[in-house]
Amino acid sequence: MPQYQTWEEFSRAAEKLYLADPMKARVVLKYRHSDGSLCIKVTDDLVPFLSQDDLSDKLLMWKPLSQALLSGELRRKDQNRALGNEDQRDS
Repeated sequence: MPQYQTWEEFSRAAEKLYLADPMKARVVLKYRHSDGSLCIKVTDDLVPFLSQDDLSDKLLMWKPLSQALLSGELRRKDQNRALGNEDQRDS
């Protein structure tokens, strides 16, 4: 499992994985109170990406990545609605 040392590499890889197939991509956040670390895993069940670091540093950088992933999902749903291809789960 690739573990990225810099946030920029991780966020680029996570966005690329999400854009390849948004329906299969998922994000898992794990907080460890004992050492104050946050582990973020992005996967599509074939390729996992992992980033683990200090919580305070990661939270400031997590917000823009999560907004980018969510806005991509919203754009995809809007396009499906405009084309009349709305999934049953979206209604």
